[in-house]
Amino acid sequence: MNKPSTAQPIKTMTDKRQAILDTALALFVSQGFHGTSTASIAKQAGVATGTLFHHFPSKEALMESLFLNIKQEFADALLLNTHKGSDLKHNALQLWQSAIDWSLDNPVKQLFFQQYSMSPMIAAKVRDQAMNSILGFISELIKQGQMMGLIAHYPVELMLENCHGQYLAATRFFIDNPHLGTDRTYRDASFELFWKAMQAD
Repeated sequence: MNKPSTAQPIKTMTDKRQAILDTALALFVSQGFHGTSTASIAKQAGVATGTLFHHFPSKEALMESLFLNIKQEFADALLLNTHKGSDLKHNALQLWQSAIDWSLDNPVKQLFFQQYSMSPMIAAKVRDQAMNSILGFISELIKQGQMMGLIAHYPVELMLENCHGQYLAATRFFIDNPHLGTDRTYRDASFELFWKAMQAD
């Protein structure tokens, strides 16, 4: 009588690609980009090094793909959890709180942003794609607010960078102080700081 097979199912190419991304995320955050080799990523992901290079031609390409994938996941979560109404400030509040919630639900991914969002290892074209295409709805909110006289008339590109910096600072605070992540006073204050930095005089 044949014994039932205990072998694990062979990973599909999609599974392998995701395993590489998940492992790279953990190692880049814990060991740093330069401290992480492609061989160590492949080993911990349970794939051959050649398989890693089949999906990603270089460690830099893997980093950029991971950055864009997480940014897209972040953007999708914001779109899912925010609903446009007639009150622009309320729309901005929903967007901000959803962004903070996502960071608290995904602290390792957020720490990856903390470490690499401003890094020269992320090519300018990749950052631009993330800021302008993936998160384009934020620039639309700014432009709408400027047309309504609610948001200051500064260059949108500069305002996007400022918004991103404020988001990184706020999420770093809440990740470092998780007991305050659900404190309404701190959460509301974080939004008011964000809003007042954009608000028209």
